[in-house]
Amino acid sequence: MGYLSFDKQQLVNLEFSLNREIIRANRAGSYASTTIIYCNTRKYHGLLISPQPQLDDDLHVFLSTLDESIIQHGSEFNIGIHRYPGGIYSPKGHKYVEEFHSMPIPTLIYHVGGVILSKQLLFINKEDRVLVKYTLLDAHSETFLRLKPFLAFRNYHTLSKANMYANKNYEECENGIIMKLYQGYSPLYIQISKESKYVHVPDWYYNIEYTKELERGYDGHEDLLVPGYFEFPIKKGESVIISAGLSETKTNSLKRLFTNELKNRIPRDSYENNLINSAQQFIIQRGNEVEIKAGYHWFGRWGRDTLISLPGLTLVTGNYDLCKKAIDTLLADKKGPLLPNVGKKQRVAINSADTSLWLFWTIQQYQLFTNETPMKIWRYFKDDLISILYGYRNGEAKGIWMSDDGLINAKLPGYALTWMDAIVDGKPVTPRYGKAVEINALWYNAICYTIYLAEHVNDEEFINDWLPIKEKVELSFVNNFWDEERGYLADFVDNDEIDWCVRPNMTFATSLPYVCIDEKKRLSILERIQQELLTPRGLRTLSPKCPNYRGLYEGPIRERDLAYHQGTVWPWLLGAFAEGYLRIHGKAGLPFIEKIYYDLEPTLAEHGIGSISEVFDGDPPHKPGGAISQAWSVAEILRIKWLIEKYKNL
Repeated sequence: MGYLSFDKQQLVNLEFSLNREIIRANRAGSYASTTIIYCNTRKYHGLLISPQPQLDDDLHVFLSTLDESIIQHGSEFNIGIHRYPGGIYSPKGHKYVEEFHSMPIPTLIYHVGGVILSKQLLFINKEDRVLVKYTLLDAHSETFLRLKPFLAFRNYHTLSKANMYANKNYEECENGIIMKLYQGYSPLYIQISKESKYVHVPDWYYNIEYTKELERGYDGHEDLLVPGYFEFPIKKGESVIISAGLSETKTNSLKRLFTNELKNRIPRDSYENNLINSAQQFIIQRGNEVEIKAGYHWFGRWGRDTLISLPGLTLVTGNYDLCKKAIDTLLADKKGPLLPNVGKKQRVAINSADTSLWLFWTIQQYQLFTNETPMKIWRYFKDDLISILYGYRNGEAKGIWMSDDGLINAKLPGYALTWMDAIVDGKPVTPRYGKAVEINALWYNAICYTIYLAEHVNDEEFINDWLPIKEKVELSFVNNFWDEERGYLADFVDNDEIDWCVRPNMTFATSLPYVCIDEKKRLSILERIQQELLTPRGLRTLSPKCPNYRGLYEGPIRERDLAYHQGTVWPWLLGAFAEGYLRIHGKAGLPFIEKIYYDLEPTLAEHGIGSISEVFDGDPPHKPGGAISQAWSVAEILRIKWLIEKYKNL
């Protein structure tokens, strides 16, 4: 078995197999996702999930799953699997599974008597089309395959219920059928690479249960429409491909399409290659616009996540143009000094104090990787950078302003304006009002970088205006946040309230290109983080020594949100930690950072196969949770790998 493979003993253990999921995307917004045994456990699972811009900005589930039956001598063996209320699984196709491997694409092997059948999943790049390839590896008598498509036609945040409005009629197309359950939707084309018999017997399947939704405190029962079934003979050694897409295709070209598409894939045969493949799946290109999907499944575009993720997703992999286009796409939605935190175009939430400041860091990384001249950077980004700095300084954004000491305050009752943004019962779980440490570290970095650019174009007016503020921030930052006896930085300062709980936010005061604390202080900070926050999966968001610490991220949304930034581990924070650590220790720090990098490799087989999860429990054994594949988790681990190579070559 190859890299990221599972055997029969693991697969038939539903506690194991139903907690491991696959995700494949088309790099244009569509994806396919399910568990490694094709039993859907989420409303976000499905074989064809695609945008419907004529309806809304969300994704929609078209084809939920396919049920297969192997027929020999008139006997039918259904190898599909669904869960129903009461813990009932029907059919019980998992008992026939033999092996799963992810190389070169997700492949599941079934063994039914003398029949060995493989099932492979491939999403076509930049096309709303998924291909499922069946190959009869062994059989000793005449064999038929029967396929039942389960249709949803719904927003992927909702669930389908049986109703009288669904259009159960079909139209014929080349070697297949066209279904369109509801007005406004694109039609779904289900086609097969060989002639087959289609029998139209539409029927609802009721109360299919999604356990992950129930665990998360949501409705988890759905009714799906099966329009009928396809049936065809299949010979030993023969491959048959079924295509589900939002446009018609030539069925005699499906095998060639499958082969050509496969050739263009980076093999998922190593830790790094899996991360690179995973990174590509977050990048969504539509025309000249490039967006970053923050995570699979339910996240859309988040401004903060986009800016933090771009270096690892694009620059580290050499896709400089994609990085610039993604920045441009985000800047198009800028309102005043603020970049959008969530959403795009008319549907954006402008409710974060740090997103705009992360823009400076992302542009710094872009300049570092591309060797672009300061003059060109200034010419291209000047207006946006200056409008952000002056907007923050002058208090143009509600709840965000510069104090007399040069530091940034962020305070808007009822809102959480930092990345620790969970809200429960209408109140922020971690309000962090006033002067937050990472926002002011980002603020200082932004001022310094813009002065650096201005110096290269001799913009004396800007330099003279901002140099005194830079110097003021240098003094105020230490005076406000540093405590010599404790040896670390306060998390936030709000008038007389100073929060000394150990959190990872002070890491950025050690890692950003421009920092305003000396090396001795940075070393002390990193040692404290290492002692109380560092785990093999990331940094805890709160030290276990603090009374509000929560070590488990589980249960319904309220319980999860209470733990989200109160001890839960986030892998993306390791990027800043590694950078700050290597800046001090240089090559001598490489063995430690390499260990951090490789400690995450086992997680590729634990949750989202081949990717890194959004979060992990704060308590050992640090069970994965949240989104199965998170952009900034993958991005920052790829950037750590780049940092390792950079320091090796010094």
